[in-house]
Amino acid sequence: MGLPERLHWLFWEVDPWEIDVERHADYVIARLVERGRMADVDWVLATYGDDRVHRFFRDVGHPELSPRTLSFWRAYFQAKDERWTDIAAWRRSSSVPWIS
Repeated sequence: MGLPERLHWLFWEVDPWEIDVERHADYVIARLVERGRMADVDWVLATYGDDRVHRFFRDVGHPELSPRTLSFWRAYFQAKDERWTDIAAWRRSSSVPWIS
């Protein structure tokens, strides 16, 4: 299954026609929850379901995810005390001001 054309703008560094929604699920979820619009996040939840998205945050993670995004999804899944994958090291110790 391919990525809907309306989401192609979020995948500027690859050929979006080559993205397989199932095979590249972790990449697609990370990009859409971090950079997508509300309609894009709705598409993620409709396509993958809450259980799959929750498992992504708990077991997989992605260095692109910001602490703000992780906090939002922890609240959404009511997972305050649940162990999730760590924030990428470059996100924790970057000296550049635009990465928080």
